[in-house]
Amino acid sequence: MFADFKKFILRGNVVDLAVAVVIGAAFSAVIQSLVANLITPLITGVTGGKSGAAVQGIFHLTVIGKNFVFNWGAIVSAAISFLLIAGVIFFLVVQPINKLTTIANRRKSTEEPSTRKCPECLSEVPKAATRCAFCTSKLSPVKAAKPSKVQ
Repeated sequence: MFADFKKFILRGNVVDLAVAVVIGAAFSAVIQSLVANLITPLITGVTGGKSGAAVQGIFHLTVIGKNFVFNWGAIVSAAISFLLIAGVIFFLVVQPINKLTTIANRRKSTEEPSTRKCPECLSEVPKAATRCAFCTSKLSPVKAAKPSKVQ
């Protein structure tokens, strides 16, 4: 049961989906900050309407005779937060899973291949074949190798 769970959790699409959800949430914060701190004040400044929340910031901008505050600090903070979350996810989730997958696949690749190339047409044929299925040339028999011990 644990082996099945490990196989499920290490599947590429499960990890990709988990990473996408976390990155999507972090990117959502960047977009929300951009809308709340740039787009809404621009619209408020142009239309002369009042914002429901007090906008604080350093950069004052005048558009069509109206003054409003562009809170660029909140946008930069959200972008930095997004980059930090993306870095943590990459280094603590994606990299270790890639390493585990490489280690797991390395064990699989140590097995002896069950096919070989035909010397005449370079097609893949089974090792036990004595004649190529593609060009019908005779193939020399392959000696069976002793099974190697996997450590």
